[in-house]
Amino acid sequence: MQRKPLLVMAAGGTGGHMFPAQALAELMLSRGWRVKLSTDPRGARYTGAFPEGVEIEVVSSGTFARGGIVGKLAAPFKIIGGVFSMAWRMLRDRPDVVVGFGGYPSIPALGAAWMLRKPRMIHEQNGVLGKVNRIFASRVDQIACGTWPTDLPEGVEGIHVGNPVRQAVRDRAGAGYIAPGPYPMSMLVIGGSQGARALSDLVPPAIALLPLDTVRNLRVSHQARDEDLERVDTYYAENGVSADVQPFFHDVPDRMAEAQLVISRSGASSVADLSVIGRPSILIPYPFAAGDHQNANARGLVEAGAAVKIPESQLTVESLSEAIWAILDNEQGAIRMAQAALSVGKPEAAEELGALVERLAGFNDNNDNEAGYEGSGT
Repeated sequence: MQRKPLLVMAAGGTGGHMFPAQALAELMLSRGWRVKLSTDPRGARYTGAFPEGVEIEVVSSGTFARGGIVGKLAAPFKIIGGVFSMAWRMLRDRPDVVVGFGGYPSIPALGAAWMLRKPRMIHEQNGVLGKVNRIFASRVDQIACGTWPTDLPEGVEGIHVGNPVRQAVRDRAGAGYIAPGPYPMSMLVIGGSQGARALSDLVPPAIALLPLDTVRNLRVSHQARDEDLERVDTYYAENGVSADVQPFFHDVPDRMAEAQLVISRSGASSVADLSVIGRPSILIPYPFAAGDHQNANARGLVEAGAAVKIPESQLTVESLSEAIWAILDNEQGAIRMAQAALSVGKPEAAEELGALVERLAGFNDNNDNEAGYEGSGT
């Protein structure tokens, strides 16, 4: 009996893992696949924007990074239980391909796929493999890399596909850029899911140091942690800066497309969005990122001339204000930065990753993979 091929995706609970998974899900559903996502309760918070056709499975997976001594001792038992639970589901569902996007919640699906010898691969968003992806690097059939070059274990090869971006980002790909000038302008400040405290401390006063006419023309969208919201909002208001301060923006692609300048951490998804939409940026890598991967992520935009990188150790109100002004006061330079960002973008990353999925499933490259293909079930 014919059936739709099934893709099982597994991803941890951060936007860096979940956004590429969402992009792949959107693509594969459009190609007639069934898609299941395996994640944990943290990851489930990001699934609101996933297509309705994606089946969400919340699995048990331990982590050695949180939970104190008791949690760390219990972690291996939770992981083993999650792997066997997922193996039972795979025996029932017969997925054609399993793709892990990193994070501890991807262990059960990847572990079960390895145990059952299912076609499997990992997608690494950052320039340095995360802990879980490093564990599975030699235990999968393919490694797809979002940032290039990616630091891979000796003897392991990867394919550069780029970081898939959500449809909302693709809809604004290459959006026309209005250069900064003596008129209303927008600035976007995003700090990722962690480490945004430094941006909340330093960006508002750095903006306040700009020439008064520029401050009056600015409209700032600033993502801040809950505990920082009130003081950041108050500072902007007291210094005459028009600002929208929120803990999470659901319309980042639109705000990015409208911005003359973006100030951001250099998480993989943020870097991908910047390069696909094409915007000048000031990147401040999170200094405590595992393997210093945010520095690696920033490299492509910086080397292309699309971004200014300021290490947090060198970040001051004055240095940041000077970097902002150098971009907002240089119309042609800002235009060149926007164009340079587009030059390193890979808006087709989802298609390239989808092609790898179909190849692993045993479909010919010429097939259109519409619903009705006989799944491998092997």
